[in-house]
Amino acid sequence: MTRNVFIKGTGSYAPEKVLHNDYFERVGSNDKWIYNTLGIKERRIVEDETTSDLATKAGLKAIENAGLSVKDIQMIVVATTTPDRQAPSCACFVQDKLEAYQAVAFDVAAVCSGALFTISVAHEFIKTGRYDNVLVIGADTFSTITDWDRRDSVFFGDGAGAMVLSHTTEDKGFIDFDLHSDGRGKEHFTIPGGGSENPASKHSVKQKQHYFQMNGKEVFDTATKVVPESIASILQENDLTIDDISFMIPHQPSIGILKSIAKTVGLPFEKVTTNMDKYANTSGATIPLVFDETHHAGKFTKGDYLLFAAVGAGWTWGTALYKW
Repeated sequence: MTRNVFIKGTGSYAPEKVLHNDYFERVGSNDKWIYNTLGIKERRIVEDETTSDLATKAGLKAIENAGLSVKDIQMIVVATTTPDRQAPSCACFVQDKLEAYQAVAFDVAAVCSGALFTISVAHEFIKTGRYDNVLVIGADTFSTITDWDRRDSVFFGDGAGAMVLSHTTEDKGFIDFDLHSDGRGKEHFTIPGGGSENPASKHSVKQKQHYFQMNGKEVFDTATKVVPESIASILQENDLTIDDISFMIPHQPSIGILKSIAKTVGLPFEKVTTNMDKYANTSGATIPLVFDETHHAGKFTKGDYLLFAAVGAGWTWGTALYKW
């Protein structure tokens, strides 16, 4: 019997503090430009919460939505760029907070593509029969690595999204993945300080090297090139066309990038799920967070083909096909 991998439950969580666009007038930006260009009206910012706090709350909701208990979870995989500490993994913090000591736990680092890469890892463990229930979480607190004196501080917010992946013999679940990386893009979105290349020092702190640095033009140009190529490839590989897709669940980089991708592949923009107006770009959390909201809004119908898509620092990018 075919062992398919499907999304059994979803959950999400965002901090209570809301930061509106008018805050960024202090760095020379404004609400009109931010909303028209990026699609962002506001974002959530942590106060006295860590990335694992957000991840744990989203994970608990996903487990409950799946109708399972914490003890049913055999693996926890967290996609994050902003772990609580450099070591141990954020997933180990989550495991401890959930008291899911029976589960193996580790992180995946692919920045904004993190959730998609994490889902693909969990998929393989379930597909092969090694595990039955895996909790995948995307969680980031980019406010902790943002230089609030720069204009590009408008892009990110904090949040977490989670999925419980399980197995089924029904005709539903993940169909295929198309994943890519290109380390030649490593300088276009990076956090230069704090690693072995440039350890933390008085100099690295003074030079603000522990904040993210982004080449916005390269991000736009790369995303609008490689994601359509991945979409075309995965559709062709599975004998589908863009007209077969009911919804695209993308990473939330900017409204401009998503509109460009949709136009290139011929997907009506009303089929593109977005929530960056409320949360901005939550990096690894974006896909499971927007998926949870769309799922609970009842927009998916049995038999729908869903298209996941993401691009992140590295470069990392890819797509996935799912049958609801």
